[in-house]
Amino acid sequence: MFRSILLAALLSGLLPTAAAHAQQPQLPLVRLTAGMHVVQAEVADSFGTRMQGLMKRESLAPNHGMLFLFDSDERQCMWMKNTLIPLSVAFIDAQGAIINIADMQPHSEDSHCSSRPARYALEMKQGWFRDKGLKPGVRIGGIPGTAPPRQ
Repeated sequence: MFRSILLAALLSGLLPTAAAHAQQPQLPLVRLTAGMHVVQAEVADSFGTRMQGLMKRESLAPNHGMLFLFDSDERQCMWMKNTLIPLSVAFIDAQGAIINIADMQPHSEDSHCSSRPARYALEMKQGWFRDKGLKPGVRIGGIPGTAPPRQ
């Protein structure tokens, strides 16, 4: 009897599952610069961490984001499945320059892609790049493996 009640509660969503409470892995942080702005970005540098991204997050602290490191320069695409907050993504080339920026809506499976081959992507709260006046061509400093921006 108890087992059938427990099963019914789990199936109806009344009891949380272990997966629902599973914490995302603690990712390394990197300090990035975008013009005069400083960003604390979690680094997603493996297939698994890139796939997880910012899924299931309910908020993102000011000036915090996620930096995606890809294995090669290719046309990169992002989507928002299971992502709860609206984000903007800047696709970035191997030298650290923004290629293009796309706004993405929560829970969308629409693809948002780099307009040419990209090595990195930086996700921030939606509108962050626009609000800071950051556009294609601006260099992002502090990305692992890129040269520091020229002053």
